[in-house]
Amino acid sequence: MSFALSRRSLMLGAIAASALIHAARAQAVTASDVLGRTITLKAPAKRIVLGQGRQINALGLIHPDPVSILAGWGSDYRRQSPDTFARYQARFPAIEALPLVGDGATQGGFSFEQAIALAPDLMVLSRSLAGTRRGPGDLVERFEAAGIPVAVIDFFLDPLKDTVPSLRLLGTLIGQEKRSEQLISFYQGRLRMIAERIKGAPVPDVFIHAHAGGIECCMSPGRGTLDDFITAAGGRNIATALVPGATGQISLEQLLVSDPQFYVATGGTHLAKQGGLVLGLGVDPATAQESFRRLLASPGIATLKAVSERRAYGLWHLFNDTPLHVVAIERLAKWLHPARFADIDPAATMAEAAAFSAIPLDGTLWIEP
Repeated sequence: MSFALSRRSLMLGAIAASALIHAARAQAVTASDVLGRTITLKAPAKRIVLGQGRQINALGLIHPDPVSILAGWGSDYRRQSPDTFARYQARFPAIEALPLVGDGATQGGFSFEQAIALAPDLMVLSRSLAGTRRGPGDLVERFEAAGIPVAVIDFFLDPLKDTVPSLRLLGTLIGQEKRSEQLISFYQGRLRMIAERIKGAPVPDVFIHAHAGGIECCMSPGRGTLDDFITAAGGRNIATALVPGATGQISLEQLLVSDPQFYVATGGTHLAKQGGLVLGLGVDPATAQESFRRLLASPGIATLKAVSERRAYGLWHLFNDTPLHVVAIERLAKWLHPARFADIDPAATMAEAAAFSAIPLDGTLWIEP
């Protein structure tokens, strides 16, 4: 009798152990990052450290409470994105207590030691922070040597190439595949529509004045980043011939000589104290309009033909480095090719995108003369 019970107990134990092993294997997740590296986790990540705080912009589009799965993040977000940070702060007060791992804007401002001390189950780095512009960076190698999985994502240097794989990677590694695939479908669908409509259209010259009015004229994108948005919207970025890297400074004189057909300024709440273009979440139309009026009346800018002929516009700078840039591309395309996009409403597209977001996305995000 006891032998039978013992044998039965052993069988049940073996079955239970097998079930546990099967469950563990079933929870394991594997995905490839933007460098083609394979990342495998034993289970969806619950303690993520974001090397750059701004990566919450993407995480918050595929997870209903992205703060709940963070163990720490870069301090750049509060400084660079005060309007979006305020929205996360109001919705998820726990964000205030998140440990910081330095300013993720550069490798020099990032603390490897602080990140390691948080014992994350996943470290998320951008291409630039990982040092991957010239091959695998030492941060990736150092984290892996410490036994911490690293995923490299990016929405900045090559956004039209890296956005979809970055979203798919994040969705898989945090157990939000369905939500990420829904966002990818929306994103790709809007880009396909835009590409179809600009086929055969004239390609106008465009100048993007980044952080307009807040610093000396004129910061502008070179290749990648906002340059990709211009190209996808059916325009030609005049700064690519003047700026060797992703971003750079050109003189006001160079801008005046180039005399672009379209002038597009980018702004944000981070420029309010500097008298620059103020756009963003929670910004009312009157505030945005007054800052835009001042910008267009400034010496030099006021003499541009694009300004006098009412082809000058403003975009929220923080459309950059987030999948929401698809809305900015649609908005640009309608400005550059109004007849081809007469029936398209970028505000409706923004509302559709906002349905994915963990925070409200209302405010003045673009402006027209």
